[in-house]
Amino acid sequence: MRQLFDDDPAVTQALEAGPTLGIVNPAGARDRFTLARVAPAADLGDLVDWHWVITWDLPPGATFTQAVVPHPVGQVVAEESGFLVYAMPSAAVDRRTLSGSGGVVGTKLRPGGYRALLGLTHPGERGAVGPADLLGPTADRAGAEAIGQARDGRPDAAVRTVTPLLRAAAERTRTPRSTAALAALREAFAVIADAVPGTTVATLAARLGTTPRSLQRLFADWVGVSPKWVLQRHRVHLAAELLGRDPALDLAGLAAAVGYYDQAHFTGDFVRAVGVAPGEYARTCAAALASGVGGRA
Repeated sequence: MRQLFDDDPAVTQALEAGPTLGIVNPAGARDRFTLARVAPAADLGDLVDWHWVITWDLPPGATFTQAVVPHPVGQVVAEESGFLVYAMPSAAVDRRTLSGSGGVVGTKLRPGGYRALLGLTHPGERGAVGPADLLGPTADRAGAEAIGQARDGRPDAAVRTVTPLLRAAAERTRTPRSTAALAALREAFAVIADAVPGTTVATLAARLGTTPRSLQRLFADWVGVSPKWVLQRHRVHLAAELLGRDPALDLAGLAAAVGYYDQAHFTGDFVRAVGVAPGEYARTCAAALASGVGGRA
């Protein structure tokens, strides 16, 4: 879908650089927490999409709940309680409540990376959360160190601290089969990101030189959702990101631009994923932008 917006620098920036993709109403979060995104080490690029580092310092007694429209991937996260591994969320919207001050150091895996890194024979049960035993006995100590570095304003150092743990785990679980599957999924997701309106699973498969059945099996075995689901979720992510940056966008034009033939279908998918209609979402984002909040997220 990127080529549809080549003449709009703001949209190009959103597509190429926006670490807020999936964060509901990012403008409203900017005075609540700080988000940094760090690229993975080159030898982990097949498994890791990026690392994300969040810190916050809220007034006494204050809380803030952030909603996220999940990506179809797993996460490895260093939290105050220790390292945890998250499968793809089962809920349409994932909500986390922050209070006091703190930090987390997360690793967003690539599609299929959850199964590959954990050495599973299936994509994982959606919504599963458990201790990151795969990182070894020193993980919690390293995670605490990484969180301290994050809270000191050193996200790159925090990522360098957790990277050896991920590298060691990957060396134990990476196989020729998982390497081939991750490469195929990476190509498929790149094609989805560039898909034009009207793209179907059949046209995706044709562009990838495979069959719809083979593509669906790849996604079922390694991601846990269908290519049609991923295509739809990408459209909603993109629409929400663009509305967050410019709430005055014409909704009918936006629906067509991100790949819908009719606005009603777009509205239905948006409500199911985000929880509110595009117009209401746009008004909420406009209010947050008008308030001139922060500028840190």
